[in-house]
Amino acid sequence: MAQRSPFRYFKTSSEIIRLAVMLYIRFPLSLRNVEDLLHERGIEISHETVRFWWNRFGPMFAAKIRGKRVEAMRAHRHWQWHLDEVYVKINGVTHYLWRAVDHEGEVLESVVTKTRDRKAALKFLKKSMKRHSRPETIVTDQLRSYGAALKDLGRGDDREMGRWLNNRAENSHLPFRRRERAMLRFRRMHTLQKFASVHASVHNHFPTERHLQDRNTYKTARAAALAEWRGLLAA
Repeated sequence: MAQRSPFRYFKTSSEIIRLAVMLYIRFPLSLRNVEDLLHERGIEISHETVRFWWNRFGPMFAAKIRGKRVEAMRAHRHWQWHLDEVYVKINGVTHYLWRAVDHEGEVLESVVTKTRDRKAALKFLKKSMKRHSRPETIVTDQLRSYGAALKDLGRGDDREMGRWLNNRAENSHLPFRRRERAMLRFRRMHTLQKFASVHASVHNHFPTERHLQDRNTYKTARAAALAEWRGLLAA
């Protein structure tokens, strides 16, 4: 049985919806910035329409991208994870965004909690391992919550710590910080969790390490990523 298109009840074409969602999530743009950019292309929509589209289709696009990544990496024997957490202010209250990054710099999982104790670290690790299976090696900083949580999971022996070992996880926060400034921070914990997960998957999808590639290689990878993006959720 053919899968029904999620765009079937929308008058706007799926190409325009994909473009609007990609612009908002991939680049540090506000909703009104996306509205103005689409206006320059002759597409008249409201910024609230962009908000509705990304809330409706953003998680669908992210799930599709994440599913392909999980399927490809489950059979990888030497899978190394880098774990780190960063604080995020929500209405003046400090929350923590936990992030798991693999050895290729791909963000695997993002989890928001109110604390960074053993219980929060255990929740983050259980969710990550349930979705992506268990890695061979886990690299963390000196936070004791990781050690306590890994001990509960029977994984304390394969933990690695050291100066500069966790730079992959530290650098993974930079694109999110740029988006956070463009969005003027977050108002709710649920919104932060949803956007962080979607943003991580979309950011993984498009080539980012441009300084490590020559021009032709980068153009080829970018064209392939755009072509695959246009085919997401196609009927």
